[in-house]
Amino acid sequence: MPDPSNKKIGEILVENGLITTGQLQEALEEQKTSGAVEKLGDILVKKGWISREKFQHWLAVQTGIDAFNLSNYLVDPGIVKLVPEEFADKYKLLPLFVVENTLTVAMAEPHNIIIIDELQKLTKLNIEPVLADEIEIRKAQNQYYKEAGTLREIIASIDKDKLSEGEKLGEDAPIIKIVNYLIAQAVQCQASDIHIEPEERLLNVRYRADGKLRRQHPLPKDISFAILSRFKIMAGLDISEKRLPQDGRIFMRVGNKEIDFRVSTCPTIHGENVVLRILDKSGLVLDLGALGFPPDDLEIFEEMINSPYGIILVTGPTGSGKTTTLYSALQLLNKEDVNIMAVEDPVEYQFSGIRQVEVNTRSGLTFAAALRSFLRQDPDIIMIGEIRDLETAEIAVQSALTGHLVFSTLHTNDASSAFTRLMDIGIEPFLLSSSLLGVLAQRLIRKVCAQCKEFYIPANEILAAFGLQDKMAQGIKFSRGKGCKLCGQTGYKGRIGIYELLKITPGIQDLVLKKASSDEIREAAVRDGMRTLRQAAIEKMSAGITTPEEVVRVTLETG
Repeated sequence: MPDPSNKKIGEILVENGLITTGQLQEALEEQKTSGAVEKLGDILVKKGWISREKFQHWLAVQTGIDAFNLSNYLVDPGIVKLVPEEFADKYKLLPLFVVENTLTVAMAEPHNIIIIDELQKLTKLNIEPVLADEIEIRKAQNQYYKEAGTLREIIASIDKDKLSEGEKLGEDAPIIKIVNYLIAQAVQCQASDIHIEPEERLLNVRYRADGKLRRQHPLPKDISFAILSRFKIMAGLDISEKRLPQDGRIFMRVGNKEIDFRVSTCPTIHGENVVLRILDKSGLVLDLGALGFPPDDLEIFEEMINSPYGIILVTGPTGSGKTTTLYSALQLLNKEDVNIMAVEDPVEYQFSGIRQVEVNTRSGLTFAAALRSFLRQDPDIIMIGEIRDLETAEIAVQSALTGHLVFSTLHTNDASSAFTRLMDIGIEPFLLSSSLLGVLAQRLIRKVCAQCKEFYIPANEILAAFGLQDKMAQGIKFSRGKGCKLCGQTGYKGRIGIYELLKITPGIQDLVLKKASSDEIREAAVRDGMRTLRQAAIEKMSAGITTPEEVVRVTLETG
């Protein structure tokens, strides 16, 4: 097969039946008449003989360079600043993202070695060119350069008297710039959620980062409808419906990441509240060893998850990392000779090799209904997003007793409370004692920012509070963050897990059969060597990973 790069784009299009020879000749004549000012592709698209997407695809085939679709793509404003506007405008390009020491750049002429050399000198980075449509590049330049500015400047540019439906939602509207800015900034901050909250006199914006909500830029109340409508349109929701809650999803590329945003609206007295859950698969750590397990607990937990059958429960409040722990365990077990089925509400991340089902109560697809179906699908391992009722709990127990390995979650404060919770739901103690392998309670605790971390010697009262007054000579390091730009002046950046792993021993089984209290079960587990959440947090503090304040905040209710 001849090398496409040796042929002109017109020839390639004719050979592949996309245009006729006559159409090519007519377009070339028109191009010659214009003095070669108008490009061949623009003429073919203008005449309706080929779509712009198809032309771009075949141009990429001809040049041997990947094509890049700039529509529905957000660029980090910090990346845009790497290339001056004049340079980008002159050479029809837009910087997209940096990975290690390589800058990917969307270019109308990605084969132009001279431009690429100039970019390398300018940015001091390696350049990876991708082909993009010139019109899309110009449109993006208009957004990120010509009309870009601070959020305040964008808001000031809005002509509120002319905020008609079309102008609010048009491609070049300041409203779109504001929404894109909010999304890009949240992803850059590694936020897990964006909260858009209408109040009496303003539209409040908050990001949840490292488990804590942080207030961002309040927006004027008079543009709140436009902002909310933009989010709803992006999520495929009905903008005319303001009285009922709605749920939707947005799929976007932000930087070099494919991100799924789960969108929820809720009517309030001041307007619709919108929350976006940011599901960034690229930032998902699915390695049990990297989640924060102490080596001894990790060994016990891995032994549990490699059992042929039984139930393993992960407990903790919402946002404590339970799903990540379950996904990590499943990924470790995800092999060709194993059939893994999961039912979730909703499915947060999709994984190859795992059959995932999303609960849909409106159509009758509940956890229990999905589980009944699973048992006819020859599963080896079953994951249940959450045990909420007796029927789901009974099927989970029956599945474990008939040779399946079952993973699920519960909302309890500690590991020992899982037994009393399941008995309260209606599960008989003898079934619990024979089916459960272990319970893992967990929390996420904030880590001291590595950039502004400093070590210090705490007051004696703090040492006494944690029982460490006689252990300072044993390599204990107390640390805190001074606050910097990287951590948003909080002193914390990132989170790590703390774990309380309760393994079912014959002694624990006897206590469950006797319907012992959670306190009695907890005391027995500690005697067997269980590390409590409080002890796990103190260990992280003693290693200089977190602070005394975080230990108290996260483990206050666990004792």
